[in-house]
Amino acid sequence: MASQNPEITAALQASGQSTLEGATRRAQEQAERLFNVSLSVAVTGDTGTGKSTFIKGIRGRDDDDNDAAETGVTEATTEPTSYKCHPTMPNVKFWDLPGTGAPNFKAKNYLKQVQFDRYDFFIIISSERFRENDIMLAKKIQKRKKLFYFVRSKIDNDIRAEQRKKGFNKDKMLLKIRRNCEENLN
Repeated sequence: MASQNPEITAALQASGQSTLEGATRRAQEQAERLFNVSLSVAVTGDTGTGKSTFIKGIRGRDDDDNDAAETGVTEATTEPTSYKCHPTMPNVKFWDLPGTGAPNFKAKNYLKQVQFDRYDFFIIISSERFRENDIMLAKKIQKRKKLFYFVRSKIDNDIRAEQRKKGFNKDKMLLKIRRNCEENLN
């Protein structure tokens, strides 16, 4: 049955179905498949950059919560640890990886030790300065044709240190950090 509404006609054509019921069923099947896809997001970077704090923050957890990622002034993450992202996204897991450069996780063997190929997507956390390990991680991820976000943490520390100087300009400082990250990642 042809519809007079051009939006319905377009939706039917896009779905490959001839009826509104068929198109609705197809859309529900697609949505169900989408919600059943699992995604493993690895949070990686040098030791002490704030990986576990990032995971706590993105999950809305406090330090004292039972299921919070452990943080501390010494290396807290000694093996890859998974955390459910959010109750509405049960198939998304964040993996808190040990830091590169930790005594037991040297750059040479790091990828093998953390089972790098098991993750679908990466978030590289870096703080204070761009480091060799940041570049190594980015290149290894790209070589495997996977995607990553690069997050520069502890900017508040940089702001406090720089604002003691005459002529401090927060926007210029942030732009300088951003450009440095972009240059090193390209």
